[in-house]
Amino acid sequence: MPKTIPALLSALLLSSACVTAFAASDIALEKKALEKKALERNVADRLNTQALSEQDDNNWLAHGNTYYEQRYSGLDSINDQNVNTLGLSWSFDTEYSRGLEGTPIVVDGVMFVTGNWNMVYALDAVTGKLLWKYDPKVPREWAKMACCDVINRGVAVYEGKVITATLDARLIALDAKDGHLLWETQTADLKEYPYSITGAPRVYKDKVVIGNSGAEYGVRGFVSAFDVNTGKQVWRFYTVPGNPAEGFESPAMEMAAKTWTGEWWKFGGGGTAWDSIVYDPDLDQLYIGVGNGSPWNQKIRSPGGGDNLFLSSIVAVNPDSGEYLWHYQETPGETWDFTATQPIMLADMQWQGKTRKVIWHAPKNGFFFIIDRENGELLSAEPFAKVNWASHYDMETGRPVETEFARYTEKPELILPGSFGAHNWHPMSYSPKTGYVYIPAMETGFTYDDTAPFEHHKGHWNPGVAIGQAGVDSPIFLQLLVEKFLNGSLIAWDPVKQQAAWTLPHAKVGNSGVVSTAGNLVFQGTATGKFEAYSADKGEALWSFDAKTAVMGSPVTFSVNGEQYVTVMAGRGGAFGLLTGEEVFTAPPPSRVLTFKLGGDKALPENPALPPFKAPAPSPDTTEEDIANGRTLYHQFCSVCHGPDVISGRGIPDLRELPPVFYENFDGVVLEGMMSKAGMVGFSDVLDKAQADDIKAYILNEAAKKQALENTPKWWLNIQTWFYSLLTELIGLLAKLA
Repeated sequence: MPKTIPALLSALLLSSACVTAFAASDIALEKKALEKKALERNVADRLNTQALSEQDDNNWLAHGNTYYEQRYSGLDSINDQNVNTLGLSWSFDTEYSRGLEGTPIVVDGVMFVTGNWNMVYALDAVTGKLLWKYDPKVPREWAKMACCDVINRGVAVYEGKVITATLDARLIALDAKDGHLLWETQTADLKEYPYSITGAPRVYKDKVVIGNSGAEYGVRGFVSAFDVNTGKQVWRFYTVPGNPAEGFESPAMEMAAKTWTGEWWKFGGGGTAWDSIVYDPDLDQLYIGVGNGSPWNQKIRSPGGGDNLFLSSIVAVNPDSGEYLWHYQETPGETWDFTATQPIMLADMQWQGKTRKVIWHAPKNGFFFIIDRENGELLSAEPFAKVNWASHYDMETGRPVETEFARYTEKPELILPGSFGAHNWHPMSYSPKTGYVYIPAMETGFTYDDTAPFEHHKGHWNPGVAIGQAGVDSPIFLQLLVEKFLNGSLIAWDPVKQQAAWTLPHAKVGNSGVVSTAGNLVFQGTATGKFEAYSADKGEALWSFDAKTAVMGSPVTFSVNGEQYVTVMAGRGGAFGLLTGEEVFTAPPPSRVLTFKLGGDKALPENPALPPFKAPAPSPDTTEEDIANGRTLYHQFCSVCHGPDVISGRGIPDLRELPPVFYENFDGVVLEGMMSKAGMVGFSDVLDKAQADDIKAYILNEAAKKQALENTPKWWLNIQTWFYSLLTELIGLLAKLA
């Protein structure tokens, strides 16, 4: 054999071995890459019903932390002994300066939050670095259909997907790793009704469930479940019946229709489930908190009375089919905007010698409810706030005993609580260490007046009562009245003793949701721009941070690499920022995500100064009648966004301070909608030129008042403030005696 042949064979064998080695190397590299990719996605991918049920304290995996939605964390590295060293670790500025109401979701060091216009952000939870952002491109015109700002309460994360719902009623699933769109579905027919969505989706058993908003605009509420992998609708449960002539979707709707009268379906009926929808993994039930009637005034929507099911109810349905199981109606014949959409909390408690699976609920109407969640039986209903619409609940019937003036049938009546409620959407928390439920409560009143003729305007507010409350001529007096009669508090409620253990007063309404921890702490933000920590057992103030803007979003706590963090979203707006009429004396900062840790040393910049104010010249031929008519029309069509008495929180422009070009083109903006793409649609469907002129006259009159106040000498302002303070205290004393 020639020597060259063995050499050639040897070379071939060597070459083959090299190829095999390189191939093995490639396979190993590919395997490592796949393992790395799996590691990157592993936690989000395996987030399913079981994982959410077995939540660990290091993460914040769901809206209420667990399916029980108790918003409690077992972390205690930050505690009542060292919280005074807490400081800002990082902040993230969004593109807008409006209200933020979201709850962050944190999955192994990655934080998912929503901002204005339903923007979704993925952030590094340790540094605040932006990982990805998704803009669902919500049409700015749809802001008109959102009663309470262009807000959103957060996302859900499930099996590698970040799921969010938009203001224009879409449900969207994004890839948790990079934010690219996986699927999108329209949840409601916007041509039939002007629906919107502001709530956070809930996920369970490969389904995502969401309700909707828009009762004031004349819609019919429902809740829908969708396949989490495809976005395909699985079931739908209507919360109020439709036109009987068109048939009923279910036996539950046929049953509910017997509790309505008149032609309620012409006004939609309301009943939107715009916030709390809770899955119960123990009993495999889904609980829906149902909203107010449309219109609020029952005499209009259901003139013959009736309970009007399922308004203001907690409804239990089969989570797989949406089939009705049971309900408890907290406010029969709702006529005050008393929703039952406030956060639903699940618990197991000892009740009269037995362990009961219960719902704890503190809705708008001011009573704290304990409801057996197996069958809907009412166990307790005690007031946690000032209430005058009902004296108590009859435990034999489970119904409220209303006061004689509650339904304002004879004349306008001041009802407590008012339409803001004794507790609104702001999440409460429960600490098993103290046994207390922490309620972000409010003291509010509203004068319900249905003496004016009612005309339904589709796509506009239709409460059926006068929105513009009695006005005062002095801006100083107005602000003092707001501060006196719109107050907030944090209540530590003992559900066993059915009474408050302690109450911490706040200066304003619209304070944030809360989180409680094993470190004997409760965290809450305030409408005055603070983020604070209190001792969970006694309610003592332990720490405070100046957030430079109102803090409405709900705080969470989590741990990364053994270090505990606390995060909250800050931004003035929402219903309270828009509708409370509070003067703000700096330009609004960007809405922000704020994250804190022990020893954090970052600082926020000061808010920008306002430009000099110069009131526009009023029209010389304006009459007092024009101004009075303009005030009525303004509060009917404009105040929901621009604030009562033309006092804006500045997230939306203050109409008293616009550049002259806006007043020169007032009809083009207000009637023709020349600024629709910026969110200011035209109102020519409900206003004519003469009415627009009257609104303009009223705005300019309020601008003149503001200018006069700014030109007033300080000594005279002090005297006026002193006088109106005494008058406000006197009014408050008379109100207590009444």
